[in-house]
Amino acid sequence: MAKPNIGGQAVIEGVMMRAPERFVIAVRKSEKEIVLKKEDVKLDRNKIFKKPLIRGLIALYDSLILGIRALNFSAYHSTGEGEEHMSKSATIFSMVTGIGLGLLLFIYLPLQVTELMKHIMPSLHTSSLLYNAVDGVIRVIFFVLYVWGISFLKDIKRVFQYHGAEHKAIFTYEEGLELNVENARKMSRFHPRCGTSFLIILMLVCILTFSLIPNDANFFIKLGARLVFIPVIAGVSYEILKLSGKFHKNPIVRFLIMPGLLLQKITTQEPDDSQLEVALISIRASLDMEIPEEGITIVD
Repeated sequence: MAKPNIGGQAVIEGVMMRAPERFVIAVRKSEKEIVLKKEDVKLDRNKIFKKPLIRGLIALYDSLILGIRALNFSAYHSTGEGEEHMSKSATIFSMVTGIGLGLLLFIYLPLQVTELMKHIMPSLHTSSLLYNAVDGVIRVIFFVLYVWGISFLKDIKRVFQYHGAEHKAIFTYEEGLELNVENARKMSRFHPRCGTSFLIILMLVCILTFSLIPNDANFFIKLGARLVFIPVIAGVSYEILKLSGKFHKNPIVRFLIMPGLLLQKITTQEPDDSQLEVALISIRASLDMEIPEEGITIVD
């Protein structure tokens, strides 16, 4: 029987793990205490949500909502900031704000820069493919610069270490090894199903999809069409990501996913054993496996 896919996300001093029917956050509160939260998730039980393309949109929505909750929970228990339980309206507000900032930085601004480049590259007026290729390259540059810039922040470096711990824990599980620190330490911190790789795939799919939009169209028509295409692009990109994770040892697939893996050199860092311990407790809890009682505080 195939193992269920486990996804995850690094949070402040912790790791969130997402199994098909369970959502778990493990946060290191102190050197000797880890706070753990477990919730059953019913969304994956609906067969409609498991259909190709649709499941990509559901996964994106799911990761946004649960990711915001996990970040807020981790901030509360690791630093004492924020609230332990966010209201539904606060969660939606945070999600809308995050999406809005992403659209501004990676859709609107790259499109504006591409429009300005028409003055120095006349060929952009005549070729939709070239226009959208330039737009896509600028989008990728913006994204890489953004990730590179925040990587210098002390708190973000810690998050990136937990990101590496999350990947190592998932690889340990996927290799069928015992979920302990010794085994996890040997695993790679670069995972083909990472959200970083998903974003790179999404940006490449954008180049081809946006080429369907006439390059001589009005700026706001181009912008609106890009927003309309986003759900389709997200669905297609998710399916590509799943295939790349399944066949990641294939030489051709490894070449195609290389940009995402290279970017993970920034978004993941080598974790220490205490961070691996948190990630392993999180994944064990998501699989409903036994976890040590000492040093673990379970909260509702």
